[in-house]
Amino acid sequence: MRFATFNILNGRVPTDQHVTLDGLTESVKRLDADVLALQEVDHNQHRSENADLTAIAAEAMGAVEHRFVAALSGSHGATGATWVAATGEEHPDAAAYGIALLSRWPVHGWQVVRLPPVPLPVPMRFGGRLRPYLVRDEPRVAVVATIETPCGVVTVVNTHLSFLRWWNGRQLRRVVASLVERSGPVVLMGDLNMGPEQAVRLTGLQPAASALTFPVHEPTEQLDHILVGGGLVASGGEAMALPISDHRALTADLT
Repeated sequence: MRFATFNILNGRVPTDQHVTLDGLTESVKRLDADVLALQEVDHNQHRSENADLTAIAAEAMGAVEHRFVAALSGSHGATGATWVAATGEEHPDAAAYGIALLSRWPVHGWQVVRLPPVPLPVPMRFGGRLRPYLVRDEPRVAVVATIETPCGVVTVVNTHLSFLRWWNGRQLRRVVASLVERSGPVVLMGDLNMGPEQAVRLTGLQPAASALTFPVHEPTEQLDHILVGGGLVASGGEAMALPISDHRALTADLT
């Protein structure tokens, strides 16, 4: 079983920031994943040609099940964003931004776990600047699927956590807490915005692939993870530079 996680940067090429839907299709085909977790996914956004990026990815990989879950609702335009926190009650065609989980195998059930942002702006330093800037965190979300794989039922989680290193640990604990009543094999994937040591310590799961994933051209850290438990064994994994995104995709073959 091949699992993969990929922060797609809403289909952009980082060198010039243009969106290429063909690049998204090519990337997904090259991954050839049976279960695919995507982050930074646009839905009906002008900047990505008002496309349904989840549907494009599903067609490219031959997924029989897929679900987009919005973290933010609203439009991102040239004059600024009109983002608001998504509630899950938005119209299916509404402009949104979030994560997606796709599977070539049947899904028996879905669960959404909403992860609130830090309530106040926080000071951050960027690009070596001496003066910090006040920035607002954005709402985050996780999606959980119960998937009938050839190896049996597996609980699969996809999430994209805060870039604030002291807050994303709290979010990850909340994701793990949502799984306490589940038993059997589990795969937790996504852009966790933290290193492997912290991810393993907070989840109690084991890494299925260890490779640097960010930034894409000369990666210096692993922010993207595939973590497993409940008897799953990894037989291989790699980080792949693809036609889109500032992240490398991460894959793992599991039995």
